[in-house]
Amino acid sequence: MQPIKRIVIIGATSAIAEHCARLWVQDKAIDLTLLGRDVNRVERVAVDLRVRSPQSNIRAVQAELLNPISIQLAVDSIVEPGPVDTVLIAQGFLPEQSVCQTDLEACREALEINGISPVLYAEAFAGHMARENRGSLALIGSVAGDRGRKSNYVYGAAKGLVTRYAQGLQHRFAGTGVKVVLIKPGPTDTPMTAHLKDKGIKLAAVEDVAQQIVSAVDRGQAVAYVPGKWQLIMWMIRHLPALIFNRINI
Repeated sequence: MQPIKRIVIIGATSAIAEHCARLWVQDKAIDLTLLGRDVNRVERVAVDLRVRSPQSNIRAVQAELLNPISIQLAVDSIVEPGPVDTVLIAQGFLPEQSVCQTDLEACREALEINGISPVLYAEAFAGHMARENRGSLALIGSVAGDRGRKSNYVYGAAKGLVTRYAQGLQHRFAGTGVKVVLIKPGPTDTPMTAHLKDKGIKLAAVEDVAQQIVSAVDRGQAVAYVPGKWQLIMWMIRHLPALIFNRINI
């Protein structure tokens, strides 16, 4: 009998993470650990998933997102019963750039939650995966991390940190049994981006984005732009000469 798959999701109350979890539980029983700052919200997600997959073992855990000691203890506790197969690191929020420019506390929080926190969790799980020489570690970055733009450069800087970190982790685990997947979603229709929708910006359906993420993680794809069109869009944005780029209002 094939052992049950163990999956962990950090930032499980995000819309993208929740839809990924629904896809993972829909076909077969899994062992799923959901972590988030608000344990009541995490438990609501867990209740929905238990209804969808009564045969799965699903638990909700309150997570400290920035304290290194608490993060290490939490990860050690999750891994203690046995190796984890897949970790999806999805915590984050989209700050208002104008607020970050005038409120340094908001700027710090945006950088820490979107950049530092994912790296701390990834590094904690990476140590265990290295010892087992197995597992998939997926980090949700963003197309915003590909090039700094005036509309969201604080958020972009945090996601740029995630990108560089994931690249280094992929180099570290090259040729091993550990897979590192960097997910780069474009604007997606979630509560986090409701204000963008109000401005008429076209957003990808969260269900489609989640499906592409789960497929990329299952394949161990190194980098996945979701939807895929953003790979070409961001290639063009990255390669625009500064003389042209600085005239564009993006």
